[in-house]
Amino acid sequence: MTKLRLGVNIDHVATVRNARGGTLPDPVRAAKLAQEAGADGITAHLREDRRHIGDGDIEALMSELTVPLNFEMAATDEMQRIALRHSPHAVCLVPERREERTTEGGLEVARDENRLAHFIAPLAEAGCRVSIFIAADRPQIEAAARIGASVVELHTGAYCDAHAEGRFDERDAELARIGDMAVYAHELGLEVHAGHGLTYETVPDIAAMPQMRELNIGHFLIGEAIFRGLQPAIAEMRRVMDEARGRDTVSPAP
Repeated sequence: MTKLRLGVNIDHVATVRNARGGTLPDPVRAAKLAQEAGADGITAHLREDRRHIGDGDIEALMSELTVPLNFEMAATDEMQRIALRHSPHAVCLVPERREERTTEGGLEVARDENRLAHFIAPLAEAGCRVSIFIAADRPQIEAAARIGASVVELHTGAYCDAHAEGRFDERDAELARIGDMAVYAHELGLEVHAGHGLTYETVPDIAAMPQMRELNIGHFLIGEAIFRGLQPAIAEMRRVMDEARGRDTVSPAP
């Protein structure tokens, strides 16, 4: 089975830095450590309110990384200009609301197809791989394909929340839905990624899906780094993913 890529999201290193002000901890240093620990790429979300990653972080990441940068952004004119200025390896369009603590749910593509198709066209022309962060939902996947996205990143938050809260029937249903929609997106010619809320416990069944090509994981790894260090935390996630990738079938944990 094709190796599954791990993208490490460093947003919450910047969250800790910004809580006190100043320059530490440095998210760029975290990105470099992630590279050394086996990350295949770095994800950073430049929000409109700049609550964690800042413009200077993007500048530094673009100049210092040796692995691809996945630039998460809202579909706004300002973010489009920034992305076109930097031309990162990938841009991932995500929903964004100022009152949310983190990205909640997927982008509504089906109701905004025309605008989003025109929005992503110059990004694709600039050589960026365009990804859309969406719910594992057939109409959203079909809309993403129609507007010319090359990648869909399926939202795994509901699956992870159900697991954490012991709602195992709901967890298993969410897992089955993600698996079915990964197959469908792949059939439509889209590259399939996933992310949001994944942990050592929840990642194996997602990683084992043969259509998956990349998982983007951040908050859990930054939190786990407090206890075991950033590089060991990432190395363990890499190990768990690789082990799961060798499985022949997807079966939820008891």
